[in-house]
Amino acid sequence: MKLGIIILNWNGEEMLRRFLPSVIEHSPEAEVVVADNGSTDGSLKMLDKQFPNVRTIIFDRNYGFAEGYNKAIAQVECDLCLLLNSDVRVEEGWLTPMLDYMEQHPEVAACQPKIRCEWQPDMLEYAGACGGYIDRLGFPFCRGRILDTTERDEGQYDSVASVAWATGAALLVRRDIYIKVGGLDARFFAHQEEIDLCWRLRSRGYGIVCIPQSVAYHVGGGTLPKESPRKAYLNFRNNLLLLYKNMPEKRFSRVMFWRRLLDAAAALHFLAGGHWAVCKAVLRAHLDFRRMRKDFKEDRDKNQAATVVPADKILSPVYLLWEYYGKRHFTYKDLGI
Repeated sequence: MKLGIIILNWNGEEMLRRFLPSVIEHSPEAEVVVADNGSTDGSLKMLDKQFPNVRTIIFDRNYGFAEGYNKAIAQVECDLCLLLNSDVRVEEGWLTPMLDYMEQHPEVAACQPKIRCEWQPDMLEYAGACGGYIDRLGFPFCRGRILDTTERDEGQYDSVASVAWATGAALLVRRDIYIKVGGLDARFFAHQEEIDLCWRLRSRGYGIVCIPQSVAYHVGGGTLPKESPRKAYLNFRNNLLLLYKNMPEKRFSRVMFWRRLLDAAAALHFLAGGHWAVCKAVLRAHLDFRRMRKDFKEDRDKNQAATVVPADKILSPVYLLWEYYGKRHFTYKDLGI
């Protein structure tokens, strides 16, 4: 199977200079492509000078994570596409376990490697760890990361596992299926668009797995800081949008009752901590969700009509906030699922 590794870049000159060499060196099976999202730094000049053999696709402006990848995938002819963040380092043989698994399991549409933290390599990384899940109220978590608590990698999650979503930091997906289900939703711009994509894949009967025998090292948080109002806004708004797009009405109504209360509590927490701009971002996310949901109605209806695996089979049977703050369960194994 022909593999294309697509790295989406936006003003990431230093990240590319640091991490692209490992991808080129240790990915002989793949064509490596850098898709530039309208960078205004020296990225393109640096690529032309230091990596002249790497194919570049140049966009006229920043289309965001979702639409940037959609546009790039449309121009890369391959059987498998690996969406790879520019701040990811890899080592020799990292692709082989994933490629072998995808070859042997045609029912699987996407997979991810184990994601370790680049600056603390013995720790699993926030954005993906060993595969992602979604709790009953729509909160995402990972095998190896619950809320802000990440685990040390001691091999406890080294089994191949079926997951609800695979991280966009290193997402290997069958190109034809990606296009068939509509790709990433450009209206999300950035954050949680891979969860939405994976929910659509799972609901249509495709498998998604984590292959921990493949390992990648991710810096993470390279674009927006943790307390960024913009990041908070996108995470809260997009989480509500993906629930609306993919949950059946009866469940969605119940979930939204609790989410309004819990997200209001989160906004008050940010306010009490002196993060007024983040508090405001959470409130704006809910207002904009109410304004935008009509634009997602057609997609919601299509998703419900195409669903063969219901939400009950995709969502994990836990209430994450209660497990974490009430029961003090800080690891995936503590959840007992």
